[in-house]
Amino acid sequence: MQQHKLPREKIPWFPTIDYDACIGDRECLDFCKNGVFSWDEPLGRPLVAEPYNCVLGCDACAQICPVEAIHFPAKDDLRLTIRELLAAQPYEPACAGGQP
Repeated sequence: MQQHKLPREKIPWFPTIDYDACIGDRECLDFCKNGVFSWDEPLGRPLVAEPYNCVLGCDACAQICPVEAIHFPAKDDLRLTIRELLAAQPYEPACAGGQP
């Protein structure tokens, strides 16, 4: 089976925050263990500081937000992006017996 290394920065999967809806309860910051969020102390709100730390397909922070202030792209768009990136990669056939 061929292994693929997709450039994470070409996959736009990360949260966006609706600051009009956000109540600043820090749930997202406390929940995410991947360091996606940081806290803007002067404004009292979360920031998406490391968007590419977000696990592809994970939207758990949006699920736990009590006011639905966190949004993600559609998962169908994520699948399409991954398919397009895979199709653009050169094909490298597997070698029989592990020999080149």
